[in-house]
Amino acid sequence: MRDFLPISEEDMHNRGWDSVDFAIITGDAYVDHPSFGTAIVSRVLEAEGFRVGIIPQPDWKDPESVKTLGRPKLAFLINAGNVDSMVANFSSKSKRRSKDQYSPGGIAGKRPDRAIIVYTSLAKQAYKGIPIIIGGIEASLRRLSHYDYWSDSLRRSILTDSKADMLIYGMGENPFWEISRRIKAGEEIKNMKDIRGTVVKSSQLPEGDLITLPSYEEDLADKKTFAKSFAIQYRNTDPFSAKMLVEKTGTQYMIQNPPAKILTTEEMDRVYALPYMGTYHPCYEKDGGVPAIKEVEFSLISARGCFGSCNFCALTFHQGRIIQARSHQSIIDEAIRLTKKPNFKGYINDVGGPTANFRQPACDKQLKSGACQDRRCLFPKPCPNMKVSHEDYLELLRKLKAIPGIKKVFIKSGIRFDYLLSDSSQEFFHELCQHHISGQLKIAPEHICARVLDLMGKPRPEVYRKFEKMFKEENERIGKKQYLIPYLISSHPGSDLKAAIELAEFLRDEKFIPDQVQDFYPTPGTVSTCMYYTGYDPLTMKKVYVPGTEEEKNMQRALLHFHKPENREKVRKALILAGRRDLIGRSPKALIR
Repeated sequence: MRDFLPISEEDMHNRGWDSVDFAIITGDAYVDHPSFGTAIVSRVLEAEGFRVGIIPQPDWKDPESVKTLGRPKLAFLINAGNVDSMVANFSSKSKRRSKDQYSPGGIAGKRPDRAIIVYTSLAKQAYKGIPIIIGGIEASLRRLSHYDYWSDSLRRSILTDSKADMLIYGMGENPFWEISRRIKAGEEIKNMKDIRGTVVKSSQLPEGDLITLPSYEEDLADKKTFAKSFAIQYRNTDPFSAKMLVEKTGTQYMIQNPPAKILTTEEMDRVYALPYMGTYHPCYEKDGGVPAIKEVEFSLISARGCFGSCNFCALTFHQGRIIQARSHQSIIDEAIRLTKKPNFKGYINDVGGPTANFRQPACDKQLKSGACQDRRCLFPKPCPNMKVSHEDYLELLRKLKAIPGIKKVFIKSGIRFDYLLSDSSQEFFHELCQHHISGQLKIAPEHICARVLDLMGKPRPEVYRKFEKMFKEENERIGKKQYLIPYLISSHPGSDLKAAIELAEFLRDEKFIPDQVQDFYPTPGTVSTCMYYTGYDPLTMKKVYVPGTEEEKNMQRALLHFHKPENREKVRKALILAGRRDLIGRSPKALIR
């Protein structure tokens, strides 16, 4: 039966079910599209022969709201949604958001703060003794002790705070395939303590090849200790080389089993061929739908993982550094299905992933022994062992363009421009500018100050300038007016007022008024967040300057919009504090007059 999975007792009866095996509680509206983790997990388990139902955005004040499908036979599976609930609910300035793209009508307020903890409590109140497995981005990045920006404190593993039985981190297919196999063999979930890609609790220290981390209490007492612990965790995210990590909290041990193995191309294809409906549940039509579908409904996921390893990004901690790609045929089959949808207008919005132009592992070694623990693929310079090629991606794009009914194939995922520059063939770059940009190409230099870029794990400013020059020349050659739209971050660790002024001068010289600017947001699971909390770079243990006051953060942000009259006094104060009065006055180089 190709249909949405049950969200009500009536839906179950229509399928002839009297119960479900797994009930998934999620902080998102129910969107049955493979860009949503709930959709993937539910369809994977369905394909294994289990009955799965969805409880989207239950009323967190009422335990009865999680009883809509009855007591699941096997377990509740709980996630906060596609976004950490605190990120979904609050801006980087800790102001409550007025919109939620993953909720019906985009209306905020339908998911609670710290959703996993709240939902787990609801499930435990509703049904005593029910096994509970938590997962998704919120659980994955909070799997061990972590800094929590919203309470400005170091929190324990969310497995402890939620009192769940198991935590799945990273991508969930392999752990759930293993759980499914063992359930069918008669094993109870509570006895599954050794599954890769999971965190479990124990009152005893396990045996075997493991690394004992500092305890939560030791991390809490000393920020430097936490920085060292985070570095160990960061270096144990690769499925080939990572060891079991054990962190004591109180009288219990949090046991992080090694990461799940990467998916093969065949496994990726199997996951994306499952019978997704490709849109939101029709019950949301009365609310105007779910806004998040607009960006992904006519987009194609090409690959997972990212070897870019930016310090402010949690992908290394969640998806890992090894690229896992779908086959061309799998993607083409999905594209053909899209052309048959009645609202398809002929445009594929994106063909990509975390980084659009990563379609293969960085080097042959990664598929044999994993990614290097102490060496990055692109930073500070591209590794000489890295295989740089866009041939496969280019071939895929050409095949998609040739499908009847498709007028245009765009690329809206981020392009890693330093990787592109390393390609000896510029054939992909030529076709990118010619066919796959709709007037603007969004890229992420993030900053222009070298010392800040070093702490971000991003390429030096001259690399961006080289790409900028090449982009301009290529568009002049083909006679197109297309523009780069750079993403920028203010107040990142290492950025003082002088660095912010250097970035403002760059914007002045470029005659560019940025739209895509955000204050650094210290979310769990990133190197940069560890810097923000501890004042140390965990990978070098060198001290790092951290913009510490709201006033300074406001000045840094104002400098990036120095042209706005309302920012004049903040900019003036920043320039005076930094000793840059030369940028105040009638000079053509002045930021304010």
